[in-house]
Amino acid sequence: MTELVKNPQSATVPALVVSIEPLTAGVSKVLLAPQEPVGYQAGQYLQVFLSDSDKRPFSIASAPAADLIELQIGGNVTDAYASQALAHLREHHDAGKPVLVQVGLGDAFLRQDSSRPVILLAGGTGFSYVYSIAQQLRAAQPERPVQLFWGLRDESGLYYQDLLAGWQSDSFHVVTVLQEPKQAWAGPTGLVHEAVLAHVNTAGASLADFDIYIAGPFPMVGAVRDAFLAAGAVRAHMYADAFAWLK
Repeated sequence: MTELVKNPQSATVPALVVSIEPLTAGVSKVLLAPQEPVGYQAGQYLQVFLSDSDKRPFSIASAPAADLIELQIGGNVTDAYASQALAHLREHHDAGKPVLVQVGLGDAFLRQDSSRPVILLAGGTGFSYVYSIAQQLRAAQPERPVQLFWGLRDESGLYYQDLLAGWQSDSFHVVTVLQEPKQAWAGPTGLVHEAVLAHVNTAGASLADFDIYIAGPFPMVGAVRDAFLAAGAVRAHMYADAFAWLK
């Protein structure tokens, strides 16, 4: 990881599955109500226990002050890892039985002791990670400059668009990047990290000036890390849990 930061101790608790609803055809919003007090920081994740030996990690999409824990799970049939977890959650929801979760994991949480401007970069449902951080920044550091870049394959993956539009301000910018838009698209296209580099270069800024938080598929995170370091980003100011597994 980028720094040796001691996490608050994680907690393993039962949680009721309050609701499961679609955000898109391939992504579901899950709300959990922990049955015991838990604590976590913006940008941390939890594990859903399918069994004692099978634990599935998912970013926590809610901010720490929220009453319920929100997950955003891509449950397409081609992704058995996520769809099996979603099926487990649905089964417990329908039966009114709690699931077991371990909350408060991960080192890539928001550093609120920093005053540097922030770049949040997400690919696909990596949005849940940056969404938690964005909510915390808006609540605790509303004047801190934030640029949120979200990369998706096409329009079918979009959700929370009205909410994000309402967040746009002088200090908070949201940029959505589509690789293969199916309709007329006014926003940027291509790879999301290339849109970040273009935006920073156009502004005459340097990646070295930013705290950068990244989430998405591991190959994407690795490519972003390498491209950003080559462009001048400071490794100690880049955060992604995937870094622990990437060479």
